[in-house]
Amino acid sequence: MIVHLNGEFETVDYVQNRSVLLYDNIDNEEYPKHWHNAIEIIMPLTNGFEAICGGVDYKLEERDILIIPSGTLHTLKAQVGRRLILLCDNMSFVNNPALSELFSVMSDPILINKEYSHEFLSSAGNLIKDIYVLYSNFNEVSEVYIYIKVLTLLARVKEYQLSRVKYDDGGKYSDTFSVILRYIDQNYMNDITLEDLSSLAGYSTYHFSRIFKKYSNTTFINFLNRRRVKAAEMMLLESGNSITDVAMKVGFSSLTTFNRVFKSINGYTPSEYKKLYRMSHTTEGLTIK
Repeated sequence: MIVHLNGEFETVDYVQNRSVLLYDNIDNEEYPKHWHNAIEIIMPLTNGFEAICGGVDYKLEERDILIIPSGTLHTLKAQVGRRLILLCDNMSFVNNPALSELFSVMSDPILINKEYSHEFLSSAGNLIKDIYVLYSNFNEVSEVYIYIKVLTLLARVKEYQLSRVKYDDGGKYSDTFSVILRYIDQNYMNDITLEDLSSLAGYSTYHFSRIFKKYSNTTFINFLNRRRVKAAEMMLLESGNSITDVAMKVGFSSLTTFNRVFKSINGYTPSEYKKLYRMSHTTEGLTIK
């Protein structure tokens, strides 16, 4: 399945003039640790499947769905069975400010399994099946509809996450934290502190920190750093932007901190990211299949 690999960077082998790729995969071989600029969605059809993403082991049963954000180092284990693997170019998502609310969905891997409601798991599976049909009968508008299906899946995941928070707290915090997350998205490049946001929300720092982790599934500083790194990824691909300039533009106070945080999140440095992305557009890389 991996055709072009340079170190740990995979150049996704899209068909010309397309930015989605779907494998009806039955390969019983391990795919080594790698990353790419595509969002990856995996759904086993027969037998389970196992993927290691960012050092975390995700074990899928039949019809479970794993969403792997772009830039995530991951390994796919050798397993007998059949699974659908969809790759979508991430650029179409991150360049659209209207999709900023989906940032938390695309920042860490998400496993949709029996812990979700049966209805949700079934509807998510139907979206993947619809994508399979669209891809199998590809025409001039198929890719548009595929992106609509992917966006629908991500939006429903976000809605489900929000519904669980509302269920747990009776809706007490959800509106406030929607405002807080939007504020972070609009001001991540500035010096935002936990104390500032606590005051804005009207809670003590301790209470705000606890509720923020419950609401976003991560700590405030991790959420802020991931937002900054995601913005940096796009800036690094633009000609004329030095790594130091990018670090300052997205809110890091020093290049050392930027390099450390970027590598801790993505597994590679900003300079490696720029180099590998540039190479993916100028060379075929190394064929391993």
